[in-house]
Amino acid sequence: MAEAGSGPPLVLLHGFPQHWWAWRKVIPALAANYRVICPDLRGAGWTEAPPDGYTSEQLVADVVALLDALHLDKVNILGYDWGGIVGFRVCLAHPERVERFVALATPHPYPEFHPRALLYVWRIWSMFAIAIPGLGPWLLRTGRQRLPRRLMTGDTSDPSVFAPEDIDAFVSRLKDPARADAGSALYRHFILSEAKRSSTGAYRGTRLTTPTLSLYGTVLYGNNDPTREHPEILGGYEGDADDFTLEHVPGTGYYIAEEQPEVVVARTLDFLSAQ
Repeated sequence: MAEAGSGPPLVLLHGFPQHWWAWRKVIPALAANYRVICPDLRGAGWTEAPPDGYTSEQLVADVVALLDALHLDKVNILGYDWGGIVGFRVCLAHPERVERFVALATPHPYPEFHPRALLYVWRIWSMFAIAIPGLGPWLLRTGRQRLPRRLMTGDTSDPSVFAPEDIDAFVSRLKDPARADAGSALYRHFILSEAKRSSTGAYRGTRLTTPTLSLYGTVLYGNNDPTREHPEILGGYEGDADDFTLEHVPGTGYYIAEEQPEVVVARTLDFLSAQ
């Protein structure tokens, strides 16, 4: 876990295949106003990689246990990718622990199914491959690790934002068999499982009361329909969230904090200060 700054606590939850280093471009500016706390989530980076516990309930419990260990009653959260999914689940299960929440490139819990979305399922084939026992860990850890490298460079609008040493810092951790197994279990028991639960309406009837800002780029969540303010795949939250703001960050891909850190910092600081 990395920490910087002082002030109100702000917990940053990273995505896959990354760890706390994913926040390196935004930590200094955020730390000027907040106590920034960047944990390595279960199985990632330098934290423990047990063979189990990669479920929604346990991952939420991990975050709550961290807050308890740090004696933090209430925090702001900034989450990306699967860290953002965990952030949403913490807001739903423990709204009293979260002041405000910023999600980057993260699906909310209330998506509406649109048949046209099936046309794009092929784009997430790697998620299903990673989830397969045996095959998934092998793809993550062996050889030149082409799959985890592709996950990073293929979903950005500008691969040059990743220095080779940064990519190595992320994917090299997956050479550890326990961490490769953890990555596969994460997709199998959490990421794909939560996608199914959300898409089948499992969270309808719950209420997102935490003020939330959701930022998304063009890659995967592109907005190419001039008649719509946002892609319809990102809708569906309107009847289940008290204070939800959805914003498109033009000219960026999936790794928003790496591609446009200034935008992430500016929007996060503005949103968190809007009490």
